[in-house]
Amino acid sequence: MNASATSHPLQSLAPQFMDFTNDVLFGDVWERPGLSKRDRSLITVAALVSLYRQNELPFHLKRAVENGLTQEEIVEAITHLAFYAGWPCAATALTIAKSTFETSTSS
Repeated sequence: MNASATSHPLQSLAPQFMDFTNDVLFGDVWERPGLSKRDRSLITVAALVSLYRQNELPFHLKRAVENGLTQEEIVEAITHLAFYAGWPCAATALTIAKSTFETSTSS
């Protein structure tokens, strides 16, 4: 994660924020043994969909696949969330997922 920190758009504006992101969030919280990275990704995607966090969702969708979730599982989770987080949140998330998955498979 640290390799991309220097190229992150916020690095020059808020280097301490990026240090917290890399060292605490991804370096500590994501590495805790209580949940697998796959489970953490599922939880994170669910939270981002529910909170309508469109900017962060593509990164975490890619990370979720890297952490072992299938595209089908992600789509099923988003579909399930439509009934709890709202149809617009789910519809937007599915549009973002489609774009993200198409970009990931063409790279």
